[in-house]
Amino acid sequence: MSDYQQPPTGAKPTTSSSARQYDPNFTQHVIDTCGPKTSPRMKVIFSALAKHIHDFAREVDLTPEEWLAGVKFLNETGKIWAESDGKRNEMHRLSDIVGLESLVTEIANYVQIDDPSYVPTSAAILGPFWSPNAPWRELGGSIIQDEPQNGVVTYMHGVIRDMKTKKPLPGVTFDMWQASSNGKYDFQDPENQSDNNLRGKFKTDENGEYRLYCLRPTAYSLPQDGPSWQLLQAIDRHPMRPAHIHLMITKEGYKPCITQIYPKDDPWLETDTVFAVKDDLVVDFAPLKELPANMPPNAGKGGPATRELELDIVLAPLSTTLTNAEPIVHK
Repeated sequence: MSDYQQPPTGAKPTTSSSARQYDPNFTQHVIDTCGPKTSPRMKVIFSALAKHIHDFAREVDLTPEEWLAGVKFLNETGKIWAESDGKRNEMHRLSDIVGLESLVTEIANYVQIDDPSYVPTSAAILGPFWSPNAPWRELGGSIIQDEPQNGVVTYMHGVIRDMKTKKPLPGVTFDMWQASSNGKYDFQDPENQSDNNLRGKFKTDENGEYRLYCLRPTAYSLPQDGPSWQLLQAIDRHPMRPAHIHLMITKEGYKPCITQIYPKDDPWLETDTVFAVKDDLVVDFAPLKELPANMPPNAGKGGPATRELELDIVLAPLSTTLTNAEPIVHK
């Protein structure tokens, strides 16, 4: 006769064997408590979450003290959002440093392509610093509102094209934002930056072209306080993000492109603490030789441009999008 004793639901069994055993029906019981009004998608998500989180606890033999420490950690993470009036999204940052946002971004951006040599621009994480209030700016204008300390003004331009036809797309919204040369975004740095500094929306012209002035981006550290910083310390990881510029490119009938671009000489590309770098997003901020006739010199903050970035973008028509469970397919 087995020496296994069936425990109450949810409790660990007792056994004279050295091998630890658990109630094999407990997780399914938790899943089965979902009521009849649970939506099919919620049932899928909750069921998978319950299975994985229970398996995690069993795999590591999670102790009550460790579980409580995790509860406290998540409580502190949410508390920062409330105490900062919603300006500091620590939960978003936490999902970034464990790679979750990058993974979700990858899952959501699979498209079918006809020509492997002409693919849509890769997506990257949105991050916690996008603002819906970025101002519209004139094509050829600057997003630099405040004098940057040791900032390198850059003439940035390119053409946005249709992935299928390869034709330029007029009327595309080109929304961009970046940190200043001190590594801080406008709302992190009210002493030195006005609202919407280094943010702006532009529309491509009839030739699908955009052109503007921005800064060559600067690498920066994630905040070295709070729960995310504590986790990075616990797993012996640095908090650095490579220099980058955020882009959100949208046009009706096309899959939005939310992405980031990185200077090719940045030392943190290989170990980006949020895992957002992709090969085609690494670009060259080259010395500026000459401005074209349709680009007046920068007369605003930061002084004349000394660098140039030519960046073309390829958008996928919505009809090419697959479900978020399918990989890229090369025909």
